[in-house]
Amino acid sequence: MPKSVDRGRRTREQLLDAAAQLVGEVGWGAVTTRLVAERAGVNAALVHYHFSSVPDLLSTAALQFAERVLTESADVLRASEPSVGIEQMLEDLSRYTGTDPQSLLLSEALLASHRLPELRTSLAALVADFRGRVAEWLRAAEVKDADAVALLLGAAIDGLVLHRALDESVDFRAVAGPLRRLVTG
Repeated sequence: MPKSVDRGRRTREQLLDAAAQLVGEVGWGAVTTRLVAERAGVNAALVHYHFSSVPDLLSTAALQFAERVLTESADVLRASEPSVGIEQMLEDLSRYTGTDPQSLLLSEALLASHRLPELRTSLAALVADFRGRVAEWLRAAEVKDADAVALLLGAAIDGLVLHRALDESVDFRAVAGPLRRLVTG
């Protein structure tokens, strides 16, 4: 791989990392080309070389993170039987406090998706893919109403993260039993 391609890829990743951090610090609407470039330690012109706009950069950062989290969560579930998978997934998700930069990035992206149709469509596709993977896992475990249970499980996880953002005492482990019963019948 030529050095320029490798350098370009590193710069793009630096910009995505900087944008993701800044959303959590200043909010989606306050992130600017200048702020991202300063945080990434690059020339501001490189922001627009790699991304068509700041919303494009922010959307890409949010989608990249959302895809990683949803894939990891689905993989944790699919690697275990339902009773164990729920515990492991909740343990894995407990690293997100609701006020950490990654949680804030997703919250801000959800809000922005109401104004950015492409972001909304892409986020919806990621969530649908997650639900599909979870439903497949549930069907393999012979859980009744796998699609509906997958929807409930996804919504419960989203709600838990939102509740934790408002109340840091929310402990995901406290709901492990009820969620386990939901998926095991």
